[in-house]
Amino acid sequence: MAGRNRPAIGADERLALNRMGSFDWDLRHRTLELDAAGLAVFDLRAGEYDGDPETLRPRLPPEEGMRLDSTVDRAIRGGRSSYGAYFQVKRRNGLRQWTHVRARILRDDRGVPHRVIGIVRNASTELTEFPEISPDEAGRRRLTTILQGITEALSRAVTVDDVTDVLSDSGGLERFGADGLALGIVDGGSVKLVALSGVSLGRAGDPPGAALEESMPLAEAALTRRARFSTSLPGLGEAPDLPELTEAADDPAVLGPYACGQGFDAAAFLPLVAEARAIGGLALFYRGRTHFTAEDREICLGLAGIVAQSLRRAILFDEEREFATGLQASMLPRDIPSFSGAEIAVRYHAAWSGREVGGDWYDVIALPGGRVGVVVGDVQGHDTHAAAIMGQLRIALRAFAGEGHPPATVLARASRFLVELDTERFATCTYAQLDLSSGVVRAVRAGHLGPIVRHTDGRTGWPHLRGGLPLGLATEFGQEDFPETRLDLVPGETFVLCTDGLVEEPGLDITEGMGELAHAVRTGPGGADPLADHLADGLWQRWATGDDVALLVLHRAPDPGTRQAPRIHQYIHQADPEGLVETRSVLRQALVDWNMPALVDDVQLAAGEMLVNVLLHTEGSAVLTLEVVPGPVRRVRLWVKDRSSAWPRRRWPGEAATSGRGLLMIDAVAARWGVEPRGDGKAVWCEFTPTGRAA
Repeated sequence: MAGRNRPAIGADERLALNRMGSFDWDLRHRTLELDAAGLAVFDLRAGEYDGDPETLRPRLPPEEGMRLDSTVDRAIRGGRSSYGAYFQVKRRNGLRQWTHVRARILRDDRGVPHRVIGIVRNASTELTEFPEISPDEAGRRRLTTILQGITEALSRAVTVDDVTDVLSDSGGLERFGADGLALGIVDGGSVKLVALSGVSLGRAGDPPGAALEESMPLAEAALTRRARFSTSLPGLGEAPDLPELTEAADDPAVLGPYACGQGFDAAAFLPLVAEARAIGGLALFYRGRTHFTAEDREICLGLAGIVAQSLRRAILFDEEREFATGLQASMLPRDIPSFSGAEIAVRYHAAWSGREVGGDWYDVIALPGGRVGVVVGDVQGHDTHAAAIMGQLRIALRAFAGEGHPPATVLARASRFLVELDTERFATCTYAQLDLSSGVVRAVRAGHLGPIVRHTDGRTGWPHLRGGLPLGLATEFGQEDFPETRLDLVPGETFVLCTDGLVEEPGLDITEGMGELAHAVRTGPGGADPLADHLADGLWQRWATGDDVALLVLHRAPDPGTRQAPRIHQYIHQADPEGLVETRSVLRQALVDWNMPALVDDVQLAAGEMLVNVLLHTEGSAVLTLEVVPGPVRRVRLWVKDRSSAWPRRRWPGEAATSGRGLLMIDAVAARWGVEPRGDGKAVWCEFTPTGRAA
């Protein structure tokens, strides 16, 4: 009975009494909630944490943060449901505290992780449970910890620039236990300085390089492959063999003044040797050091070996990447033809991962009859093989299109060509033919994203394009059917094609990326080139997927007419109920601007009847044109073009009829009207005069 009278202790309080806290990490919104006990584990006060995981970074030593990131990344990418890890936290008094985390990974129905829930606890007391270790064992553990830290830090370094970033930042100095650092790379018979902690030397691949004289300790260690340890650095800096070095006139980075001006007392000049070749030198500078023990020398030489292997791998990678990017560039068209009545801009971003080469491509093709063909596609894979296939497929598709075949035939032949290459790769693409004189677009797609269109009033839309299977697969499965979709691109509208790298982010549905793209197109600048820069740079950096991106922007030149005969165009989509309302507003504003406000009601009435007839009785949308016809008496002409071959006919409805009065109303308000054939469709027109209906 006495136990029943004890005060209740909640679950949170029980965790806190055992120095445990809980956390809730939302992967999609990138927020991490910590309870009060969890904040105490990280030695944080309530007002010092804002829910951003990056706020915890200063509490983690760099090598500990990277090791923890690696553990979490392996668990998430490996499909595991939980993970656990020990790591160290820096408390505000400077001491390090052992900490343990145990977490559960929550995934949605598709297996995509979206949330991590777990506990974090102060594990420092667990160290007292282990027996004391000998000094030799402690030294070996220290050496192992340092080597593991720098190995993990360099494990993600792919390029030479990545290696220099890892070495030269503040975390790099802490991993090495040094106060300063310099890195040189052997280039021919000289050594070039590429990294200096605390001083910017630009990127490693940016010329000019800073060549060190052979008599300088760093260059000497690299070229002779012999390490040198010095505890009299000030005297060394004053000697003639350590002269002042300037990288360039506009970058006064110097190694001699750097070594002496920072108050360093000792240095280790280490050769970087890989595959029996000297590839560079590493200098570690120290303050307050009076000697190097055998253990210190062993650690320095071990670190140099790890850096040498990483640097050698990075140099080889940069060489392969340079070859791959050169191959990719040679496969894409060098020049984009120009066309009267349209602006076309293309952009390509290489991938951030792998060898920065892939199968994405674009092309612009001059076609017979004043037409232009545009295509954006993606060959499966991110390697030189994908780039080689892309080049062959691009040339073949260009040849099929140049022969004058319709879009569906072009893709069918391209699919057969891909199969004949005897490759297991497939490709997706969207191909469109545009008649710049009429604005008619005939588009087909093969397993690819459709186009996005920005209308003259700023609205954007994704036209529905019926699609076929990807190229290659369509032939393999005997389904070489690529249905064409006809669109109308009126003057002033913009047509955008891209590959999925511009709209995809790992862990998010592609529709979210498509929404971001639509917003960027809607709010972006006018003109093809400014809009292409806005999309390619902004969205590619936002998603950071590492995928390559091909982008094509076609902007049809506006057609305002002349000062004496102005003109406007408007596209009304069949699935857009707001189009009629917006069209009425556009017509009113145009007539007011043209100083013909008396015609607003009649023109709006006629336009409404003509557009409703198209939207109700045809299978497509309509293009409206309003223009001033100059002459002795200025007239306003209204055109509504559609794709139906059925002409309107005058009817005499009875009193109870609910339709059939459209042409009667147009006949009543317009001076005259008529119908003209337009290819596979027609254009209904009517004219108005400011003085009233003509006889």
